[in-house]
Amino acid sequence: MLFTGRDIRKLKVFWVTLLFYSVVTSASGAEPRRVAITIDDLPWVEFAISSEASVRVRHRRLVAALERHSSKAIGFVNEDKLYREGKLEPARRQMLADWLSHGFDLGNHTYGHLGLHATPIADYEQAIAQGEAVLRPLMQRYGEHPRWFRHPYLQAGRDDVVRARLESFLAKHDYRIAPVTIDNGDWIFARAYVNALNSRNKAQAASLRKSFIGYIQAKFSYYEQQSKRLFGREIPQVLLLHASALNADVMDELLTRLRKRGYAFATLDEVLEDAAYRHIDGYRGGAGISWMHRWAMAENRPRTFYEGEPEVPADVMALAGVDSE
Repeated sequence: MLFTGRDIRKLKVFWVTLLFYSVVTSASGAEPRRVAITIDDLPWVEFAISSEASVRVRHRRLVAALERHSSKAIGFVNEDKLYREGKLEPARRQMLADWLSHGFDLGNHTYGHLGLHATPIADYEQAIAQGEAVLRPLMQRYGEHPRWFRHPYLQAGRDDVVRARLESFLAKHDYRIAPVTIDNGDWIFARAYVNALNSRNKAQAASLRKSFIGYIQAKFSYYEQQSKRLFGREIPQVLLLHASALNADVMDELLTRLRKRGYAFATLDEVLEDAAYRHIDGYRGGAGISWMHRWAMAENRPRTFYEGEPEVPADVMALAGVDSE
């Protein structure tokens, strides 16, 4: 039997993960924590404010860090970002191919990053279909196909009729919804960070990296406790991040910190095997929030349940030019 280079990389990821599970389990006597690493807005967020050359360097750094830690990551693609002035950019398409060649998965995040709440459902379905025009044939070259869909802005629908129609459309096209439990404002930090890089303020950039690592760790602590309060145990988590200069520069340290917290990296398939992910989504509001809190709303948890979630610091908000999360 002949193995491709991708098959060998997958076997390497399997054995590294198995070894990590064995070490953590034998040391603690319990199952390790698990988290799926998900990266939105591929191939990259900052094309409009960064040079193509700098984006390619940062992209390679991000992918290398994810591979180094056997992260089992999945990236969610906005196909409109593959184009410049109406023409498909081969270098941007290659960025997606890099994910696949390193053994990572890819999912559909619509063409145009459309919000469901402001988009007629027929147009939204078209954006999903258009969002796999390049993705599907590209993945077929690697023996894969897009199986995961993530709502832009985490807007899952305010109307039960729209929700039901969307779920039917996704099922018909062999998609599963990718939830998020550890939601956060990394996009705000990322905007502040690229502003610091573009102004060549190294001290400010370094300060933002440090602050962001602490912020994400605080988010993990918060949602670990929310999980215990909701389910009486810690469930496997799903972390949402974005394809940005910030995450390219902090990913190695961030994944190292997560390992030190006792986390093993898992695929979305593995995480969603947990019974918690079959819980009812009780949220019909306008914002994009964690599924942990959507599940809590289905149980009519009191307002006090949601208190204490870490916020993006005011100085970072100001540097990013953002008024609210």
